[in-house]
Amino acid sequence: MATTSDMAPNRPAEAAANAVKTTRARGRRAAAAATAAVREQELESQVAKLQGDIKSITETLGKLTNAKVDEAKAVATTELRQLKAKGEEMLDEAQDQAAQVEKQLKDTIREKPLTAVATAMGIGFVLALLTRH
Repeated sequence: MATTSDMAPNRPAEAAANAVKTTRARGRRAAAAATAAVREQELESQVAKLQGDIKSITETLGKLTNAKVDEAKAVATTELRQLKAKGEEMLDEAQDQAAQVEKQLKDTIREKPLTAVATAMGIGFVLALLTRH
């Protein structure tokens, strides 16, 4: 069996080995902490960049939306003008047709006054019958 004096020379070597191990462990922890700090800074940088990108995208979408709204207003205004013009044309045509019918009716009355009076009396009689009931 080994005596205490045999073990004594090994103690300083063990102490030195333990000190080296401790120093290495501390170094690894410090390196890990430094790596974590660098990663955290990189992550913060990436988040800041993403925020800037999102802000830029939002501004671009806003501009596109405004452009589309302006385009839709222009199309609607053009369509309104066209519909208004078409409506005026249709009104003019209807007035022309009504004027032609009126002229034909006047001509017919001038040509056949007795027939016109008899027709008017017949229409009046029918209307009177319809309104009685």
